[in-house]
Amino acid sequence: MKRFAEPELMDNAEQAEAYASADFENSNSLFLELFNNKFPDFSGDGNTLDLGCGPGDIMLRFAKSFPNMIIHGVDGAEEMMTHGKKIIENDEKLNQRIKFIKGFIPGVKLPVAKYDTLISNSLLHHLHEPQYFWQAVKEYSQKDTSILIMDLRRPESKEAAKNIVNQYSATEPTVLRMDFYNSLLAAFEPDEIREQLKQEKLDYLNVEIASDRHLLIWGKIK
Repeated sequence: MKRFAEPELMDNAEQAEAYASADFENSNSLFLELFNNKFPDFSGDGNTLDLGCGPGDIMLRFAKSFPNMIIHGVDGAEEMMTHGKKIIENDEKLNQRIKFIKGFIPGVKLPVAKYDTLISNSLLHHLHEPQYFWQAVKEYSQKDTSILIMDLRRPESKEAAKNIVNQYSATEPTVLRMDFYNSLLAAFEPDEIREQLKQEKLDYLNVEIASDRHLLIWGKIK
């Protein structure tokens, strides 16, 4: 099935509320589990960048798992980040360690030039120009930066995409179900990711199938 691009931003209140209220427990806990599996000796120190942080649930999970970690999250949708900001604003310790930054890649100005860890969950498929994503990975990382990127994997057909939506989001609001379906159609296949990495000379990073709907890109920057 060919790829069908979708809007790059989800910045209306209805979408943001749906995402903040949705049950992403399985996929977000999978993300942290995969990180721990791929980097078993990770100390948790240093600065972490989350590209496409959305409401910030994964940032919060990392902050709780690694109490010395400083985490900066970037997203172009202010409405999405609003929900995460509300969670940390009354927690002084988290507020000191987590920072939400509105911005776009390329071009976003960050508090740190180079990060020790770079993570991203489900941003890549939104981008009309995916090379901007990999250029940002190179720009904000340094030698030995730990990279973990999880994204959706495009199904073989629209019917298969509908089945995935029905299996995992049957009880979610219509707006979320439609976004999930459109995101599946906009997602990349593993070989397409490998070609993107090759173009940016990042093809030493590993590309794996992580689940029936996810793929994983991981490794350390050389």
